[in-house]
Amino acid sequence: MRNDGRFVWYELMTTDIAAARAFYSQVTGWAVQDASTPDLAYNRFATGGSAVGGLMELPEAARKMGATPRWMGYVGVSDIKAATDHITRLGGAVYVPPTDSNIGRISVVADPQTATFALVEGLIQGQQEPADLDQLGHVGWHELLAADWQKAFVFYGELFGWQKADSEIGTPTNTYQLFSAAGQTIGGMFTKRPIEPVPYWLYYVNIGDIDAAAERVRRGGGEIFEGPFEVPGGSWIARCIDPQGSIFALQGQRSLDGIARDPASEVGWSSEWRGISTKGRLVTPRGKSRTSK
Repeated sequence: MRNDGRFVWYELMTTDIAAARAFYSQVTGWAVQDASTPDLAYNRFATGGSAVGGLMELPEAARKMGATPRWMGYVGVSDIKAATDHITRLGGAVYVPPTDSNIGRISVVADPQTATFALVEGLIQGQQEPADLDQLGHVGWHELLAADWQKAFVFYGELFGWQKADSEIGTPTNTYQLFSAAGQTIGGMFTKRPIEPVPYWLYYVNIGDIDAAAERVRRGGGEIFEGPFEVPGGSWIARCIDPQGSIFALQGQRSLDGIARDPASEVGWSSEWRGISTKGRLVTPRGKSRTSK
């Protein structure tokens, strides 16, 4: 399966590499490998012998421009110059033009609604074939909180050839649109609420038990700002903030014991907290659920 048009690498840019190494190792079980070059201090997150992402210091120049710690997803392309030119024609922005790096030839870009992501040609660090979306320790879902999901979908469809998959409707005005790449559904996008300050991409890491992982987040100094709650397909998710302020998400399973201990798991459709909307799932007691239509 080709990587072109699919997310193939994930990178955490942070203000405290040592703290981030310890936190994510504890939460996800990732091993951390030194992959530094003479010009760049760089670490790899790995699971089961496969590299799944990178860790580096947030550049000083980016901090001066107001950038904060964040996760960045890289989409694989076969011609990065053509892709960045296409982004410009479609109304997006190119923050870092095509540049040779330790993971391949990269470019940091944004869609017309300012959601930031990156491109990579000739990926060196990660897998040359995409991992199974259900594989533990890997990113299994990609979610765009857009200013206008319909306009965003047109942009990404033009750029990467993404296709619409099924839709989950919460209300007539709140659609969660699934999208596919190379025939596989890999994520969803929806229109964020006005209280959410900027559009952004959110990446979900597959873990085992969601309650145990949430507790590891808290013990490590992070925060669960939403969840756990159930989403279509029977998985449970939690949206989190690491100690340096990067937003990430977890998805996994939940035991009946965990559900019974947490009355919040029974919150219904459009449960919202601190500016992040849910996926549009009506959850009833003890995990019996149905999609709200």
